[in-house]
Amino acid sequence: GLVIDGRTLEHVLHDSLQNVFLELTEKCRAVVCCQATPLQKSVLVKLVRNKLKAMTLAVGDGANDVSMIQVADTGVGISGQEGMQAVMASDFAISQFRHLRKLLLVHGHWCYTRLTNMVLYFFYKNVTYVNLLFWYQFFCGFSGTSMTDYWILILFNLLFTSMPPIIYGVLDKDVSAEILMELPQLYTM
Repeated sequence: GLVIDGRTLEHVLHDSLQNVFLELTEKCRAVVCCQATPLQKSVLVKLVRNKLKAMTLAVGDGANDVSMIQVADTGVGISGQEGMQAVMASDFAISQFRHLRKLLLVHGHWCYTRLTNMVLYFFYKNVTYVNLLFWYQFFCGFSGTSMTDYWILILFNLLFTSMPPIIYGVLDKDVSAEILMELPQLYTM
């Protein structure tokens, strides 16, 4: 790992040393910056995101972390003694830092699988409906007549667009939380 303080970080963030610093950070498993200003934090996250083309996660607990959280791809705010500014600016909020592991390994995994499956579901639903309308036009001789009443179309979208995502979002868990916590290697998939 690499530990760097705010004064050193100020020199590293200049254009001449950015590439050397990024090469060094790529070889480290973790980089910890301490006593950095809010501007240095946000510039560092932006540098890593743009130059390394990496997904960035910023975790903060106070107002001095807001700019870093907003620049990152995913921001996590920790509610605590330093106020709620970081929580208000973040994508996710947790009460303590120790909950970050469960947020990433369990809820992140479930969210990713649910979102990908729901995208496939919406494609399937829309292709099915458009395919039905397409073949109906051959049946009615392309006259433009409506195949269904409007209330049936509204009911179709209500039932097939609201209920399955709710049921799927609440009930679907491809892997249990215990297994996801025991095997962090599943996160890389």
